[in-house]
Amino acid sequence: QLLEKNINEIKDEAKKKEFATTLADIALSNLQPFGRSRLYSQKQEVDLKNNVENRTGTDYYRTLDVTKDVSPDKLKEAFDQKTAELQKDQSEEGKQKLAETNKAYQILSDEANKKTYDTSGVEPTMDNRLITPNVFYIKLDKFSPTTIEELLRVTQKVDKDPGPSALIIDLRNNVGGAIDGLPYFLGPFIGNDQYAYQFYQQGNKEDFKTKVGWLPSLVRYKNVVILVNENTQSSAEVMAAVLKKFNVGILVGTTTKGWGTVERVFEIKNQIDPAEKYSVFLVHHLTLRDDGQPIEGKGVEPLINTTDPHWEKQFNIYFHYPELTNAVKSVL
Repeated sequence: QLLEKNINEIKDEAKKKEFATTLADIALSNLQPFGRSRLYSQKQEVDLKNNVENRTGTDYYRTLDVTKDVSPDKLKEAFDQKTAELQKDQSEEGKQKLAETNKAYQILSDEANKKTYDTSGVEPTMDNRLITPNVFYIKLDKFSPTTIEELLRVTQKVDKDPGPSALIIDLRNNVGGAIDGLPYFLGPFIGNDQYAYQFYQQGNKEDFKTKVGWLPSLVRYKNVVILVNENTQSSAEVMAAVLKKFNVGILVGTTTKGWGTVERVFEIKNQIDPAEKYSVFLVHHLTLRDDGQPIEGKGVEPLINTTDPHWEKQFNIYFHYPELTNAVKSVL
């Protein structure tokens, strides 16, 4: 009642709105875990949706100074020229521009990535390459609704005989993303209808099963390494825990971030301002790791910790494969 009285005493409507929204946001952000739950404006909700879907506002054609109808040869020529110019600039800004130039070329030089970007503005979520003829490397930056399609496409690209027999899945610095897609993304690694992971809320556990089966282009890999670090977070931590539990591969790196919450946007029935829509971004579940403990605050521990000076010796106990050892060292 005192709070309501104080708000009503503010005569200026703009100041009253600012006070009420700031107070609501502070109250939400102080819920545990601190800073995860927030009050969202309509713009923030749209920004969140675009982020989850990996939609970008960047014009990568402008980045490379080319037009949409550019030929592959002209695109490569523009990329080489831009790269040569930026490599001379060793400032932080120059390095950032070089990284954006590389990303632009990665998107526009791949026919499928270019098509997706042109039609919906969605960026790819993974990079890939053959480190050696026998070792295939996939770097997964985040999860979006297009990630499973990308996985299918990039693994089919090298699914031929002779082809790679070892796979490195790099989840380092993966910020997570669309956790709703994990039952589809994990199925290709562990099979259909498998109890993959659990959510936890107020003493209750909720099981999630995979909804698709093995991916034929993944079956070939008998030696699998999953790289993680202290910046692997959210749904990427869930994936790491599942791959660890099902012995899909060996986790290598450092303990993950420990960001084990699931958030969702909830509508507000009684709006603060009828002229502007607000919603609540709220933590509603915790995720659990392979041993049943919460990921939150604990993270997922690798089987081989690369801070150990003897990690390479431990690695060689699991893999008698010098080519794979050297490939992992080249990307660490």
